[in-house]
Amino acid sequence: MEPLTEQEIRTAFVNCSKGEAKRLSVPRDLADRPWDDLDYLGWRDPQAPDRAYLVSPSDGGLRALAMRCPSPGAQQLRRSMCSMCLTTHTGGVSLMVAPRAGKAGQQGNSVGAYICSDLACSLYVRGKKDAGVGARLQESLTLEEKVRRTVSHLAAFIDRVTA
Repeated sequence: MEPLTEQEIRTAFVNCSKGEAKRLSVPRDLADRPWDDLDYLGWRDPQAPDRAYLVSPSDGGLRALAMRCPSPGAQQLRRSMCSMCLTTHTGGVSLMVAPRAGKAGQQGNSVGAYICSDLACSLYVRGKKDAGVGARLQESLTLEEKVRRTVSHLAAFIDRVTA
């Protein structure tokens, strides 16, 4: 993924108003992110731990989602699997809920998915971040195929939000 600017991030949101996108907390360490290893940019808001965001490249440019999730301390300590990268964690997967885009979202409709709580799927898939013993299933897929699968799952989630 190419490095992103704060302005690019703010204009990419598809499920919140321009005012909300302007007010949300964008990471201050954008220059330090491992862009070559990221398939999407994901972060949790340090001032509002129940809010998470992700920005993903797509055919039509960037698409970003604002999501709600349980605070990090509220997670259950059972083993769960991320629906994006298929990494299992003990207490490291959260139900992320995104309001639908447009009128459906204004009416309160939302879409949810179980995603790595730290939104570091790209790093888990590449082995750059360790989720512990047994976190990655033994697979015959190549790294490239695993990355494509993660990107495909993420695109499907974003498509459900914007449908």
